[in-house]
Amino acid sequence: MKKIAINSVFLLLVFGSLQAQNVVTSKQLAGQLNTVTTMVPFVSITPDSRSAAMGDVGVSLFDPDANSSYWNMANLVNAKNKSGFSLSYAPWLRQLVDDVGFSYLSGYTKVGEGSVVSGSFRYFSLGNIQFTDFEGNPTGNFNPNEFVFDFGYGTKFSKDLSMGVNLSFIYSNLTGNRAYNGIDYRAAIGGAGNVNLLYKTEVKNKNGSYDKVQFGFNIQNIGSKMSYSSRENRDFIPTNLKLGAGYSHKIDDYNTVNIYADFNKLLVPTRPYYLANAKGGDSINSQGVRQFLGIDPNTSVIQGMIQSFYDAPGGFSEEMKEWILSVGTEYLYNDRFALRAGVFYEAETKGGRQYGTLGVGLKYQTFTIDAAYLVPFANRHPLQNQMRFSLLFDLDALRDSPKAE
Repeated sequence: MKKIAINSVFLLLVFGSLQAQNVVTSKQLAGQLNTVTTMVPFVSITPDSRSAAMGDVGVSLFDPDANSSYWNMANLVNAKNKSGFSLSYAPWLRQLVDDVGFSYLSGYTKVGEGSVVSGSFRYFSLGNIQFTDFEGNPTGNFNPNEFVFDFGYGTKFSKDLSMGVNLSFIYSNLTGNRAYNGIDYRAAIGGAGNVNLLYKTEVKNKNGSYDKVQFGFNIQNIGSKMSYSSRENRDFIPTNLKLGAGYSHKIDDYNTVNIYADFNKLLVPTRPYYLANAKGGDSINSQGVRQFLGIDPNTSVIQGMIQSFYDAPGGFSEEMKEWILSVGTEYLYNDRFALRAGVFYEAETKGGRQYGTLGVGLKYQTFTIDAAYLVPFANRHPLQNQMRFSLLFDLDALRDSPKAE
């Protein structure tokens, strides 16, 4: 009994000493909430209903359309139509507010032999916000809004390999150019670019016919840091790596099944774990520097992209949780009707976005309509009952359609 008591005291002393020094293992850190955050997260919202209906896949879609300029500009050179444009809209967070929405307009046209250009506009309205002072008195209303202009170019290197680039102008105005707590706030402005590749091939199946296989690669939003004030540190925008694969099997002349998988990872630094002293305050070393586990996130854009693969304070286990998985499938009948479904999975400690998706598509002569519905895996989710709609138009078909006499 005495031995047990001595051991208990010893364990308490050791545990108390570890707590005072705030020593933790990488396994403990990997299990803690440590979401990777950025400026202007709206630029990562899936803009169109086709991809939204398949768990937000898109980097290697078959039969690309006007919305593909967002997912993989290199894939747009494979579009069947010479030109087209799309309109999309999604009411956002309707479980919480009723005046927030996301809109998307995109278009493209093929130029020369095996090349394509595109342009798009994404607009995110955050509804009406009422500002107040420290005493709660109203100081005015404002409609925060953000938008992105994109321009893209894609070309074929060979029959199977293509490459694309995009340039973006990003604008975010969340405060309406006002002063708060002695700091002048203004709209944040930035620029970014995408680099993407697509490789396609065919594999022979057991029936003797050939199935299509595609692999896509896209690094999105490589660009400047942004800030809402000259007195604040500039923060990273959501530079994102997308890797995707697609498999298409034609059952017969009328029925086709496509299967997709995308892996996504933010290429921005992970927030380190800051140590505390015995009194619960910040742990400061003899040089006056705040102590932490991990890697300093205050670095350049390129260095941040590189270190994002190894800077998680929880080690390899936490690093793997920063990969997001999307899987989706679509059934096509006669290239006129589509049924779609998918799953989006993000680790609980990295944001916890986990949901299923459903959708349909219908093509009629010169236009196609797509719809998507989101089904969260958690109850009372802010994205519950999320609907999206897209309209695509084939410009060549519009021009060639018979005119009424």
